[in-house]
Amino acid sequence: MTPPAGWYPDPSTPGTERWWDGTAWTEHRRTPADVTAACQTPQQQPGFGPTVVMQQPGPGQAPVPGQGGGGRAKIVAISVAGAVLVASIVTGVVVLQNDDGDPQGSPAPTATTAVEPSPTPTTPAPTTSAPDADPDTLVDQLNGITLPVPTGWEKAENTVGDELTLQTPDTYDCPGDTGLCRQGKITSSTATGTDERSPKKLAEADIKDAADAAYDEDTINRKPFGGMTRHERIKAGTVAVGGRSGYFVRWRVHTNKGSGGYVQSLAFPSSTGSEAMVIVRFTLDAGKGAPPLSDIDEVIGGIRPVGDSETGGGVGSSVGPS
Repeated sequence: MTPPAGWYPDPSTPGTERWWDGTAWTEHRRTPADVTAACQTPQQQPGFGPTVVMQQPGPGQAPVPGQGGGGRAKIVAISVAGAVLVASIVTGVVVLQNDDGDPQGSPAPTATTAVEPSPTPTTPAPTTSAPDADPDTLVDQLNGITLPVPTGWEKAENTVGDELTLQTPDTYDCPGDTGLCRQGKITSSTATGTDERSPKKLAEADIKDAADAAYDEDTINRKPFGGMTRHERIKAGTVAVGGRSGYFVRWRVHTNKGSGGYVQSLAFPSSTGSEAMVIVRFTLDAGKGAPPLSDIDEVIGGIRPVGDSETGGGVGSSVGPS
């Protein structure tokens, strides 16, 4: 709402007042001393109460009401109090405008109501799998597949990038560098950094990286098993995965410390979208209490396209070593 016409504190000149005509500032200014000089008190006449004669307003100035005795004085006092209140409101509005120049060109002072700012919408972090309540199934929504959770395994709550993980729940102290190790881990991710479409070539190229990451040097340059000493290729071959033809390679890895383990890389095309190539890595320790190798075959045989529980896969152990 626009304030009514009247005298208000001049934001550009402290200690003075300026005339607001109801729509814009004018060039008329005054000081409190001017207002005091404008009021004259004549001799009291018999039979009359005290009166105050106000100076006639100059050009552009609002007329200032005079005072009579009794009730008129009360009315004037109330009016003055109201003017002070309005002036205080306008002063606050004008000061908040932080206008460094002449307010003549400034927007009209308005009575404003504070508005609660709308909360800034936040964008949720991207996820690679749709939430699933089934504890026995890992959903890789990005690659359009589901993986069964073998008995004694669990779905990892925290993953890196687009890599989804199944893992054994218990940890132990790594025999090499300080840290905690697990006896089993399975990851599903999209093959990146290559245009290769051959499952065989992808699996054969990935197996060394998989073995290095699991048993040689991890992502923070530790060697949880003291590094690898040698490896043996014990299985490789084609296998059906979720109705698609895939290829796997399995190594037996030996390490400086600990009993080493088994690493397997499986490559196959996704059944959704552009049919991107998918890499599933398996890591199982060879020590006492480690999961059986049959868990690898169980997972491969249970991989399904998302939303299709009928399309089965193959069994990796049915393919002999090559």
